[in-house]
Formats: sequence, C-alpha cells, structure tokens
Amino acid sequence: MRILLSAAAILLAGSANAFAPAPICRHHNVAASPLFMSEAATVETTSMADAGKPPAESDADANVADVEIPTKLPSDVGMDYVPLATMLATGQLAEADQFTRDALIVLAGSKAKGRSFVYWTEVKRIPSTDLATIERLWNKFSNGKFGYSVQKKKWRQSKGDFEAWCKKIGWTTTDGEVERKKRWFGASEFIYDVKKAPEGHLPLTSALRGTSLIKELLNHPVWDNDDWKKEP
Repeated sequence: MRILLSAAAILLAGSANAFAPAPICRHHNVAASPLFMSEAATVETTSMADAGKPPAESDADANVADVEIPTKLPSDVGMDYVPLATMLATGQLAEADQFTRDALIVLAGSKAKGRSFVYWTEVKRIPSTDLATIERLWNKFSNGKFGYSVQKKKWRQSKGDFEAWCKKIGWTTTDGEVERKKRWFGASEFIYDVKKAPEGHLPLTSALRGTSLIKELLNHPVWDNDDWKKEP
C-alpha cells in the first residue's frame, strides 16, 4: 500500500516535530556545541543524541506534484516509519535526520530510551529489520546518496581512517588554512540538500564523546550482506 501525497498536503504538514517520537525528542539550548570531540577525549559512554535536536529545519518541497509514500515499512518493535518516509520524500532532511536518531534511541531498548541516548554497546540490540527499513527510505529518497550503507562504503574507501572518512562525506570544513569538523548546533554547518551534499553526508551521528558509536553502527550485522535492500 502506498500513499499519494500532494504538494498541498506537504505544505499543510508543517514542521516535522509533529512526526517525531514525542517521548524521545528533546530540545536543549546548546550554543555552537561541536558534533565531534578529539579521539583523545573518547570515553566508553559514547552517545547518540547528546545535545538534542540541531536547530536546522528544512522547507517542504512545494514543487512536488505527487509523491508516493510507502506504507509497508516493517518494524520489529512496532515503530511507524511513514513519518520518516514523508519527511524524506518531501525534502525535510533535517527533520528526517532527527527522527532517525530518535528512532535509534527507541530501538536500542528501554535503558537507552530512559536516558535519551544510545551507548555504543547497545547498537547490537537494534533490530536489523528496523535498520533495513530506515536505510531503504534514506536510499530511496536520496537516489542512493544517503544512508548508513553509503557511509560504510566511504569508511572502507577511507580504510577506517576517521579523519579521512569525515572529509570524504563532507563533515569537515576550513577556516582560512585550518581544517576542522563542522558544527552541528547553533548555526548548523551541515548540508540538508540532496543535490548539494556529498555522498554519505546524512544521517548524522554524534561523535561528541568519541567514535565508538559510529563504528558500531557501520559494523552492524545488517550490512554484512545486501538482504536489507529487499523490499517487503
């Protein structure tokens, strides 16, 4: 079953906050907080959404005449992914990015949900069914440009070098002659545009306390083969 979403309905949808899992979405007033911390500062409690939602919001694409929204979106925990599909189909990438992180918190289990972030050791508990559904949506509506599987491909191309990987997927920028990681909070420097962003740019994962969480996501068993690509 698929839903046809007209441009008028897209505009009426308004902010994607209405779609986010209400118990999980948190807002914190953090000014210019970095997405990254140096590897020297890594601790074993790497988290998914340390400082809440990036302030960036995307405008719905009013040029879309009719968008097909898939509704057969499997979940082992009863998660509704139609909102994510709607956000991605209508170009609301900042909201889709946040929805994805919020969903991972729910999928990681009750402890993660209780503290509102994911420890890297909990990634293995995230159901492959749900990661596959999330990934198919990101891939579908970005024409294969975004998603964890794309990030994993870039990781392999970077030979596991985190700094090279960040540069390859556009998570770095330059101030004069100084290269640095892009800022997530305050005035977000990330690119919520399929045409302008490099491959693998989204979804974002916090590395504020180190890189263990990102590595675990990219090493999840769901990526061991291409079964995740199969439509239900």
